[in-house]
Parts: sequence; structure tokens; C-alpha cells
Amino acid sequence: MGLGWIMNQQCRRWTTSRVCGATFLCCMCFILFTPTIPRSPKHHQFVDMRNLLGVPNTLNVMTNFPFLVVGILGLVLALQGGLFNISSQGEVWIWALFYAGIAGMAFGSAYYHLKPDDHRVLWDTLPMMVAFSSLFSILVVERFGQRIGLCCLFALIVAAFLCVVYERIYNDIRFCMIFQLTLPLAIPVIALMYRSKYTHSRYWFMFTGIYLLAKFEGVTDKTLYHVNNYIISGHSLEHLCLALIPVSLSVMLIYRELKFQRIVDVKDRP
Repeated sequence: MGLGWIMNQQCRRWTTSRVCGATFLCCMCFILFTPTIPRSPKHHQFVDMRNLLGVPNTLNVMTNFPFLVVGILGLVLALQGGLFNISSQGEVWIWALFYAGIAGMAFGSAYYHLKPDDHRVLWDTLPMMVAFSSLFSILVVERFGQRIGLCCLFALIVAAFLCVVYERIYNDIRFCMIFQLTLPLAIPVIALMYRSKYTHSRYWFMFTGIYLLAKFEGVTDKTLYHVNNYIISGHSLEHLCLALIPVSLSVMLIYRELKFQRIVDVKDRP
């Protein structure tokens, strides 16, 4: 039994190394062998530009309000520690950063959509990248341990800032594209390959499904606007759909249970 477990762990490490190596190689090839990708002016041209009650791009601005509500409530509940099932202090701070990033998306995205341009878009992008970094790091904590997860969080936050700064200076969105694409897709892979110390891991796959649906709505902005008789655009629906991610993860935090506790994390309990 012990030998089988050891062989299984070695097989998992070998598979992980191959997946990480292949992902890194693909990212490097994309960066090295593709030309600079500047942010297109069309990126700031949304189909619904209605001005209601004196607010430019009204629905694209107002649909960010759910981020603020869920972000603040989640931040308070994560720090309070009564309702959410969180077993270590490190996880508390990472979840708090995630919900702070969600609340930051409300302010950043609303600010951007009031007057979409290249100068404001970073405030729309950065909070989302912080939230993704936090989510990925939380998953690492649950599967590998708190110390590794916190190191991962620090590295990803630094990488997020560098990607945004690079885009701002060189007008090249390749690094931001890789960052925003790789992390959401890596989360279900890790959730599938490694055992969590909590129950209700299926919510991580739900996160990916909601994210992909939201991106589809954003890409089909104009089409969805026409389909629903010009009531709400695909981009506004994307905002509302993305707000379901912190809602679903909050439900996970409420109902999940601890299956086992890692010895290295016991001393860090809140």
C-alpha cells in the first residue's frame, strides 16, 4: 500500500512537471515567435453606448455594482471567520485579497467604462489579475500547503503588476493575454489532478465554466445585444456572469468541510 502511494505521488509529480514544462514552452514560443500585439482601438468600442440618467455607457458601468456587493460581503466574512470554512490564517488573507480584488473590479471597471481608453483600461485589468492570482494561490494552498501557496501568491502578484506595466509602456498585450488565459485554465487542471483537503471541489470546475461563458458573452457583445432586442449587451452580461464566480465560491466556503489537516498548516490556524 505504501509503495503504491509513493509510486502514485511520483507519477503525479512527473505528470505535473511535464504539464508545467509544456505550458511554459508554449508561452515562451508565443512571446518569442509572435509580433507585438497592440491594444486595438476597437477594444474600447462597445455596442451599448446609451447614456441614461447622465451616466455614459450606463449599463456597462452599472453592471459592475454586483462586484462591489459580493466583494465587500466576502471580505468581511473571510476576515470574520465565522461563516466560511477556512482552516489556516494564510488562507484567510488570500481569500480576503481575492474578495478585495473583486471589489476593486467594481471601481476599476466602472471607472474605465465611464470613458474607455488606453489610459483607464489598466484599472479594469489589474484588479481582475489580482483576483485570479489569489484564486490560483488558494488552490495551491489547498493541494500543496500554505507556504507554497503564499510564495505562489507573491510571485503572481508581482507578475501581474509587471504585465500591466509592460503593456502600458510598450503597448503590447501579449503578457496580459497569457496571464488571463493561463490561470483560469490551470485551475481545473490542478483541481482534477490533486486531492484537496476540503470537500466540494466541484465548485472549482464551476468557476471555469462560468468564466468561459462570460468570455463568450463578451466576444458576442453585438450579437447578444441584437438577439435580446437591444435590452442588454453581451459585455454587460459578461459583468453579471463574472459576478457569479465569487458568489459560487462563497457558497463553496460555506458548505465545504475539512477532510484532513496538513501538519505544516496546523500551527497557522486562525
